[in-house]
Amino acid sequence: MKNITRELSEEHQNILKVIDLVLAECDKLEKGKEPDSVFFRDVILFIKKYADGFHHAKEEDILFKAMLNNLNNMHCNPIPVMLNEHDAGRQYVKNMTNALNRNKTSDLIENARGYCFLLKNHIYKEDNVLYPMAENSLTDIDKEKVEKQYKTVKADDFFETDIKTFIEKLLYSKAL
Repeated sequence: MKNITRELSEEHQNILKVIDLVLAECDKLEKGKEPDSVFFRDVILFIKKYADGFHHAKEEDILFKAMLNNLNNMHCNPIPVMLNEHDAGRQYVKNMTNALNRNKTSDLIENARGYCFLLKNHIYKEDNVLYPMAENSLTDIDKEKVEKQYKTVKADDFFETDIKTFIEKLLYSKAL
């Protein structure tokens, strides 16, 4: 039996690496460091293109739709909650962008932390509740369809740089 959510969980690991960097940067900002606008703009680009564009596209447009077609096989429907959290994350990112543009460090910290805490909790729920539910509720035929559709969503359609290289660049910029 195919595992169609492993790939999504692996993508979560990339997102969590960036979240850890953002939280560490917020700690520095709270101690008086000036915001690194290049870093935060790169983070916002990562979130918009990779986390929201690439990763959420596979969830919202493929996996969630397949699960909704199999509601009879699920004991509950957590998808509306997941979609609501995706939208909340988008609002945090919009607010981060506005705070950065207005040089409002406290707003930047508040929204960056809000995004990070939301996503950590969200990822935990997906990895430990939603994805196992998908694996158990979808038929093998459904899983094959989902897997084929995943292949049509390519990271480089959303993100010009190799994602691992981009994350390493962010890590390196904060290691200096």
